[in-house]
Amino acid sequence: MHHHGYLWAGPKRRFDDEALRRPPYPGAPPADGRPELVQRHNEARAEFPVVDLPPLETANWLIKPAELVRGTWDEPKEAAEWLGEQLAGYAPRFASESDRDSTWLAILAGSAAERLGWGGDVSLGFYLERPSFLSLALACCSPNRTSPAMDCPLR
Repeated sequence: MHHHGYLWAGPKRRFDDEALRRPPYPGAPPADGRPELVQRHNEARAEFPVVDLPPLETANWLIKPAELVRGTWDEPKEAAEWLGEQLAGYAPRFASESDRDSTWLAILAGSAAERLGWGGDVSLGFYLERPSFLSLALACCSPNRTSPAMDCPLR
């Protein structure tokens, strides 16, 4: 098992576009179904795999293009260290002063290492100044605990 890191920062209104963060339903809608449902299904099928927005389910990052992977680590501790570095780098921009606390950020990174150690994924989100949002994720790969049949985007 190894772990992939993902980072997305951008406008909160774009992050809130859940239609682009949700994978398409596995089956096609009925051909005689409502046109808006057919259109939504076709859009999701085309856009979800390539859009850079964080998916609603962390494991679905593994469906995204390999170029969105920010790092790959064999050891949970190494992946958690990357997460800690990202948190420290973005902390001055966090909208909430309590989220900037270095002790709190160290606890988050430590708990990430623990969760990755038993095969869990990690997903964190923070409001940044202005109406922006930061999403950080670590997804276990080969296999992913919640989606073991999902292929690895890099290996």
